[in-house]
Amino acid sequence: MPTPSHRPGLGSIPYPGGVTFRVWAPFARWVRVAGSFNGWNATSHDLASEGNGYWSADVANVPVGARYRYVLGSLNHWRADPRALDVTQSDGDAVVTKSDYVWRVNDFGLPPWNELVVYEMHIASFPDNPVSQGQMLAAVVRDLPYLKDLGINAIELMPMKEFPGDNSWGYNPAHMFAVESNYGGPDALKALVDAAHAHGIAVLLDVVYRHFGPSDIEHSVWQFDGWFGHWNKEEMGGIYFYNDWRAHTEVGSKNRPDYGRPEVREFIRDNVLLWLREYRIDGLRFDKTSGIRNVHDRDDLPPDDPSNLGGWGWNLLRWVNDEVNFFQPWKIMIAEDMRQNAAITRPTSQGGAGFDGQWDDQFHHTLRRAMVARWDEERDVWAIKTAIERRFDGDAFKRVIYTESHDEVGDVAGKPDGKQRVPHQIQPGVADGWAAKKRSTLGAAVVFTSPGIPMIFQGQEMLEWTQFTGTSRMDWNKVDRFRGIVNLYRDLIQLRRNWFNNTRGLRGHHTNVFHINPADKVIAFHRWQSGGPGDDVVVVLNFGNRAYSSYSLGFPRLGTWHVRFNSDWPGYSSDFGNHHSYPTTADWGEQDRLPCRGHVGIGPYTAIILSQ
Repeated sequence: MPTPSHRPGLGSIPYPGGVTFRVWAPFARWVRVAGSFNGWNATSHDLASEGNGYWSADVANVPVGARYRYVLGSLNHWRADPRALDVTQSDGDAVVTKSDYVWRVNDFGLPPWNELVVYEMHIASFPDNPVSQGQMLAAVVRDLPYLKDLGINAIELMPMKEFPGDNSWGYNPAHMFAVESNYGGPDALKALVDAAHAHGIAVLLDVVYRHFGPSDIEHSVWQFDGWFGHWNKEEMGGIYFYNDWRAHTEVGSKNRPDYGRPEVREFIRDNVLLWLREYRIDGLRFDKTSGIRNVHDRDDLPPDDPSNLGGWGWNLLRWVNDEVNFFQPWKIMIAEDMRQNAAITRPTSQGGAGFDGQWDDQFHHTLRRAMVARWDEERDVWAIKTAIERRFDGDAFKRVIYTESHDEVGDVAGKPDGKQRVPHQIQPGVADGWAAKKRSTLGAAVVFTSPGIPMIFQGQEMLEWTQFTGTSRMDWNKVDRFRGIVNLYRDLIQLRRNWFNNTRGLRGHHTNVFHINPADKVIAFHRWQSGGPGDDVVVVLNFGNRAYSSYSLGFPRLGTWHVRFNSDWPGYSSDFGNHHSYPTTADWGEQDRLPCRGHVGIGPYTAIILSQ
């Protein structure tokens, strides 16, 4: 028999010669375990009560790989283990798991957050060849050299938790601790993380705690131990859920976890630490934190409004972030809150939620409006200025900025006429046209030169225009067809990461949008870290369909400014114009509230990057 020290937590825990089964089921009259090891006998193996709703048993001769379920208080009430690390499928059995994976990379360090460049991907639709079920994570491993060559240093995976069926975005988790079996299971995820680290690429993961399910949770956490409450004459979810009006979310009427119940809070905390410790994930992106903080997903309610869930959701976020900062403070925690709430990224010691960053949806909405507007006069350069300068809690790198994400390019809730890829939205039906290429790459330049953590969505770099559905595959033929556009993204990423030691300012906190021309739609801004040659960067953005051979604007320093990037270069696309891009000599003479002035050449819908 194992000693108590062999019982670190809940779930199925192998020990030499058997397995400890341990579970939380406070309303069960008795608990048994049945599985492939005992012929699925529902009466032969009882778990003993430990008190406080916990039950456990040490069962000899249970092999790793055995399938099992708990039988709780009724011979007809069978449930898979809520903490199973592997399941046969979303409505299937739990599997006893003990990983023998041997890590090859043990010294990987997450890049500094001001150097991160994130590539968001969906495991099932990203790989460059059709992939059989169970091999999708392995297929992504084969594509890592492409991503390394592109220059990104972090991939963000859409959720990995076991979900119903074979195809999903992953935001409907049925088993919170199990890796989606269709993707390849636990060791396949470890192999992807290990391979990514070998290529110098961090791995971030989306996690969902605003809701469980909404489907197939009846096989795991729904009415787990047989008890449940009623609300409006309906059966509710039992011990893992609120059992009243607070259970309602926009994706289901009964599936919000009960953040006020200590065991549920620990369930979520342990799940967070699982991904970071067991799988060596480098950071997490929390889905829909605004729906964890309050029921109605709003920030305009007084603190004592019951919709704020009594503060339990807010305190859960604070506790989880404190736990991560205690155990692995170098890992990054990102919120998708979408309410422009600076408290989300404020330290818990100052009353905040303690996240390291949050998605800036206002940056996306502002920039996309400017890109897709049909007429130049509709492009609001003052709004773009505000979007470039925005920061949370005074920190330029506490926000993730983008023009495309899974939410913004996807067929949400079966609305094919809804959200689209940027090139398609610019020129529907002609997404490879001049305007689509020019304005989508201009937007990309703004992402990679603005203060923040830049992110692109899979295929964006190859001008992918097919709406994301989760089942539609990326068209990898576009890599060769639009090789110039791929190179444009690669060049922007290299400059953002200061590969050539002449654009260090793009990693700096300081930004001065010093030139705004609302009539001609031209913007210029200065980025710097410490200042000086190789550090100061000037970015000029032309949101108008007009070229300039000599456009006058201010410069922060005297001397020659070299063009490091010109999005109008014909090498990126044969129909680009290469309009008058040349080194600029800045002379003394105040302009735009800067001490020097100079002239640049710039094409229509073009970005240029200059440095000394």
